[in-house]
Amino acid sequence: MFDGMHRRVVSLWFPRLATDRVLRTCPTDRPFVLTLKDSNANRVHCLNAAAGRQGLYRGMSFSDARAFCPDLISRPARPDLDAQFLTALRRWALRWCPWVARDGADGLVLDITGSAHLFGGEEAMLAAMAQRLTRAGLSVRPGLGDTRGAAWARAHYGAEAALADLPVEALRLDAETAAGLKRMGLRRIGDLSATPRAPLARRFGPGLLLRLDQALGHQPEQISPEAEPPHYGIRMTLPDPIGLESDVMAAADRLLTRLCDKLRAQEAGALVLCLTLRRVDSNAQQVELRLARPMRDPARILPLFQRGIAQVDAGFGIDQVRLEAVQVAPLPAEQISRARSRDPGRLDDLITRIGTRIGLENVQRFLPADSHIPERSFIIAAAAFSEPDSAWISPNPRPVRIFPPEPIAATGNRPPERFRWRRMALTTGRATGPERIAPEWWLDDPNWRSGLRDYWRVETLQGRRLWLFHTPQEPAWFVQGEFA
Repeated sequence: MFDGMHRRVVSLWFPRLATDRVLRTCPTDRPFVLTLKDSNANRVHCLNAAAGRQGLYRGMSFSDARAFCPDLISRPARPDLDAQFLTALRRWALRWCPWVARDGADGLVLDITGSAHLFGGEEAMLAAMAQRLTRAGLSVRPGLGDTRGAAWARAHYGAEAALADLPVEALRLDAETAAGLKRMGLRRIGDLSATPRAPLARRFGPGLLLRLDQALGHQPEQISPEAEPPHYGIRMTLPDPIGLESDVMAAADRLLTRLCDKLRAQEAGALVLCLTLRRVDSNAQQVELRLARPMRDPARILPLFQRGIAQVDAGFGIDQVRLEAVQVAPLPAEQISRARSRDPGRLDDLITRIGTRIGLENVQRFLPADSHIPERSFIIAAAAFSEPDSAWISPNPRPVRIFPPEPIAATGNRPPERFRWRRMALTTGRATGPERIAPEWWLDDPNWRSGLRDYWRVETLQGRRLWLFHTPQEPAWFVQGEFA
């Protein structure tokens, strides 16, 4: 009978986690490796059993691997996808015990204290784990021990061996420390535990003795399970089907209030919301809402759903409504002051309303750019994904409209008294300038190959206020902008 004192830990090591993840969808019997760029060289990151039989190993140069094995199949490694896959395995392992954590980049650790009897004992439990993982196409090596260090050591260096007979590398030491111990003749954990501790601490530091004590159970080592990420989804099953727009809006209002409370507790805001309406015939329709800024105010978000809900075909009725925040962003609480606008979100609401009709990417704003060239002094960005910038600094006024240079017939280095532009005969009333602008020599811009430009502000008697420039190196006159 479990008395609450004897601790048991299982370590699951996946020696080929990365390749097993890829080969589950496209299996092959040929040698297969995943490569990762390291110090400007492609190296073998992970390999399957067939590649290992050909003499390949982790860390070797990919060019050497191709020389050893000409029919080698390779793909670039994706450590981010491997981490997501390991997270999915951690959630799967919760079926065996509630205390599961990731162990490095290719392992799991489970505290099965008090739960092994639910699966027929420890041996039956380990056998069931290995059987399920092998059936899923994964290579796994389980280890069982009284401590986390002992379980890790048996998973990596021998499941049935005694801890004292395992090599010193089984204590999770770095390569330099393990090599130093071997030069002293300390090759096994048993040799290390029988050696006086003071000389070891002086030569290798306290980390070596800490790892030894953790493996032997003299020092505690916690297993901290990861908290489940918050799920921003709310569902409501209706007793009777609904079909009126007002009823659907009322249901969305109730779900939105609960969802925003959850977002507020996590100091987050929704960027993309998805409202799923399931009909009684099991068909579902979705209404997606993309917001210009992270929001968690139900009163502001609910009216934005009305246009999408009005286009839903309810059929014979809707019996289930589900609301999910597909994409969220941090939205910390802010101090409210009188200096701030009474309703700072009105512009965001307007952008969202227009964006639901024409797309958020098509609602754009101008932002300043670091360039003295007029046509490159600004950029156009989506208003929903950028912040307004008030740092428009220009020593000289710039026209409201800037367009590609349009040539006009004129001579001399001063603006002409009379000229024609866009089939209009114009007379110069007042000219201000020049403002000389040099091209950016570090950029090859075909439009500026004519060299320097002398810009003039010209006010015509016909009311046009134009921006003209003269190119002294290749004499010519052009109109490039018009003032308001």
